Amino acid sequence: MNKDSRIYVAGHRGLVGSAIIKNLTQKGYTNLITKTHKELDLTDSNAVADFFDAKKPEYVFLAAAKVGGIVANNTYRADFIYANLMIQNNVIHQSYVHKVEKLLFLGSTCIYPKHCPQPMKEEYLLTDTLEYTNEPYAIAKIAGIKTCESYNLQYGTNFISVMPTNLYGPNDNFDLEKSHVLPALIRKIHLGKALENNNWEAIRKDLNKLPIEGVSGESTEIDILKVFKKYGIVKNDETVSVEIWGSGKPMREFLWSEDMADACVFITEKRDFKNTYDNTLKEVRNTHINIGTGSDISIANLAQLIKEEIGFNGKFIFNSNKPDGTLKKLTDVSKLNALGWKHKIELNSGIKLQYDWYLNS
Repeated sequence: MNKDSRIYVAGHRGLVGSAIIKNLTQKGYTNLITKTHKELDLTDSNAVADFFDAKKPEYVFLAAAKVGGIVANNTYRADFIYANLMIQNNVIHQSYVHKVEKLLFLGSTCIYPKHCPQPMKEEYLLTDTLEYTNEPYAIAKIAGIKTCESYNLQYGTNFISVMPTNLYGPNDNFDLEKSHVLPALIRKIHLGKALENNNWEAIRKDLNKLPIEGVSGESTEIDILKVFKKYGIVKNDETVSVEIWGSGKPMREFLWSEDMADACVFITEKRDFKNTYDNTLKEVRNTHINIGTGSDISIANLAQLIKEEIGFNGKFIFNSNKPDGTLKKLTDVSKLNALGWKHKIELNSGIKLQYDWYLNS
């Protein structure tokens, strides 16, 4: 890519897209193209075609997606498979039609089977049954991988698919109704610390920034404590407890979003589709690239790290009536490392960065 290349980042306001925008800007790219969902509905085929006609991007980062946690994925199954298929089909097809130099499609490690061998290698794709709760989303992302592969093989395009592990970082979602585990733990433990210190100023400031089920900093203490209890933040006498879903035993891998963005830009700058598979084989499969750290941590130990960073003195209650999900999900990143990239931010440092961002955003 040249510094003045026309680069379209789809989904630039999200956790992934905003990190890519920041990385590109820091590296001196000056011609970045963005559109909000209100300005451009990526599920609208005609609108996407018109956009590509007008803007003529040379490079595309496809980070736009309909995303959510386990409850949302399982409840709105049709919405998740429809929206994600439409978004990626429209953007990938128009990238072919308009002769885009290179496209990077971002998926998710949920594409791998529920009982996948660990660590998860790219070759394990489609070898067993998917996790049921996010099956529609995973199928859409698998379709995206295969769409990129198929256009490359039939039309000679240069479309690359990457599968990031669990991400956290600036612009993460801290809504307790919808957030993933790491930002949810940070916010719940932050509120737990404020509650144990009777720091109602901090509590009200937090709720004014991001109300919980309509309860804001202007609400009564009774209403605030009631919604806290619903989400497992409870004060009994002088002790505050924070509830964590499941047993705490599941192992998860976490990658700082800005590291992920650096990997995406590195791949787009320095690698092509031909670098993603063994060209001596007759069948071209599993050309996607895992992006992760290659190390994981239990949810219980993650909560403890966050507790120490925030300075919370209360206790955790593990609610084993809630689902654990898959007990281990660790990516094999040897393919990515062999391409010449490795992560920089370790989890301890990342948690501090994430908490500082949350307090100051």
